[in-house]
Amino acid sequence: MAAGYLEILRAKHAARLLTGTLVGRLPNATAAIAIVLFVRAEGGTYSLAGALAAVYGVANAVGQPLLGRLVDVHGQPRVQLPAALVSALAMSVFAFVGTDPLPLAYLAVAAAGLFTPPLEGGLRALWPAVLRREDQVHTAYAMDAVAQEVMFTVGPLLVTLCVSVWSAQGALLVLNAVGVLGALSVVVSPPSRAWRSAPREAHWLGALRSPGLLALLGAFLFIGVALGSITVASVPYADDHGGDAVYGWLMAALGLGALLGGVVYGARQWAGTPERRLRGLVALLAVCYLPLTLMPGAVAMVALTALAGVFLAPAIACAFVIVDRHAPRGTVTEAFSWLVTTFTVGASVGTGLAGPVVEAGGALWGFTVPAVAGAVSLVVLLATGRVLAVPAGSGVVAASSENDPNRAAEPRFSSGDRA
Repeated sequence: MAAGYLEILRAKHAARLLTGTLVGRLPNATAAIAIVLFVRAEGGTYSLAGALAAVYGVANAVGQPLLGRLVDVHGQPRVQLPAALVSALAMSVFAFVGTDPLPLAYLAVAAAGLFTPPLEGGLRALWPAVLRREDQVHTAYAMDAVAQEVMFTVGPLLVTLCVSVWSAQGALLVLNAVGVLGALSVVVSPPSRAWRSAPREAHWLGALRSPGLLALLGAFLFIGVALGSITVASVPYADDHGGDAVYGWLMAALGLGALLGGVVYGARQWAGTPERRLRGLVALLAVCYLPLTLMPGAVAMVALTALAGVFLAPAIACAFVIVDRHAPRGTVTEAFSWLVTTFTVGASVGTGLAGPVVEAGGALWGFTVPAVAGAVSLVVLLATGRVLAVPAGSGVVAASSENDPNRAAEPRFSSGDRA
């Protein structure tokens, strides 16, 4: 099972790019909990902490596709590193100033989120140039999805460790400094410096002019809603079945299920088009949300939560392939960034929607939200099947010199039977 992943990691530059990207994304992955802990340490209320974390999230959702478009136009080093430095500087201002004056705190947090570098989309744009073979690229996408689950599991632990060893302020400063080093490791690598986007048609919509990409984003908006609502619905359930420890196990199980599903999915090649396969994965995802409404005892609920996460990482990995197939030429980084933004917005909507639902009907109604959202996502994919069946282009867009590993454009693999 691990052979495919080891083959990817042995490829020149692959391990460095993956590690650098994950390290560079640590500030973003840990921002919400780091902001909350810092505001509480400063004597602020939970409402203020939540508001500042929300501002960061909204600004990040806005900035990712905009910076992604700049990367496609100007290259990775000229955008990624300056953005990382500005984001880290803004968060440092927040760490030193605190919540007084409050307008400056909001401005600093918003700037930190807005200028978060689109390393995630940038890495996926680099995989075809680094690996060359289509099957390896698809395995790398799956490995990427698995690595995300690891990062979002380890990241909060690193925050709490920094807080306990230093302080909440120290956690903000250290994690953002480490993030800059991760971004620097990526942008000074030969693949990142050599990468150039394919020639693009000037259009104000950019990647969003692709009907297939819009269909995919619509589906993943509701998958995000499902994931965000689970995090809220699990709170009242945990309150009735053991408290914070149970809630922690439920969230860990959700991530563990996604991690295991992603590992298994990426360990083999799959027949058929990725668009058809995504419909099957989303259908399974929706079905696995339904048992959560049974709300059994804590041990069984942890198992059901793990099951609910199993098909998440495979669905995300499959979506990466579809983005690459449907993104208009010259917009691949922006297109990947739109997927990140849409999923993040969906999760925020799910969190906000599940709150009043839980207050009205308790945990049971709360767990119906992910089941309904999963079903709506599947309906979107089924309704847009014809649009998704037509990729944006075919054939391989090679670099100027195919045999030169330091020159890479934006390969687009043909849509064959294996993906």
